[in-house]
Amino acid sequence: MLEIGRTIISLDVIEEQFLCDLIKCKGACCVEGDSGAPLSKEEAVILEENYPEVAPLLPEANKKAIEEWGASYVDKDGDTVTTLVNNRECAFAYRDKKGILKCSIEKAFLDGKINFRKPLSCHLFPIRITEYKRFDAVNYEQLEICSHGRACGSSNKLPLFKFLKEPLICKYGEKWYEELEIAASFLNKK
Repeated sequence: MLEIGRTIISLDVIEEQFLCDLIKCKGACCVEGDSGAPLSKEEAVILEENYPEVAPLLPEANKKAIEEWGASYVDKDGDTVTTLVNNRECAFAYRDKKGILKCSIEKAFLDGKINFRKPLSCHLFPIRITEYKRFDAVNYEQLEICSHGRACGSSNKLPLFKFLKEPLICKYGEKWYEELEIAASFLNKK
């Protein structure tokens, strides 16, 4: 483990290599799991507010789920998460022409329709952050659905923390990320 500021970081975040391979996984992270994507309370409000701009990008079943249940709900663990379609797929997912699940929130952002990219938990995946009173635990959630991402990262020699540079900076800032790079450089020399 590594400590930077108020974060405790698993060494897997530095040592493991990763690069999403959407062609092979088809966006499985938008379907797999026992709940929707974790959201902060603020993100849940943002999703509700931006739904009119995102809705045109969604399949009918997804729109119906959101219109019936809302953009988010509180799951059995007490976490606020995105609504699911058929208790499985994120209601904000859509399939592109290649059959790959993509995020309608991110598409609306990239198209300049909204100023919110997507939930931070999605942007950081497969890193998961657990917030405690005194610190945040920053861990790599190594799932079978991401085996292609591990293979792709390995062949490109791309460490997980570098693949997720943008969302890590979004969460913790440039100075924190620079300290992570210094720590990684030191650990890689050992």
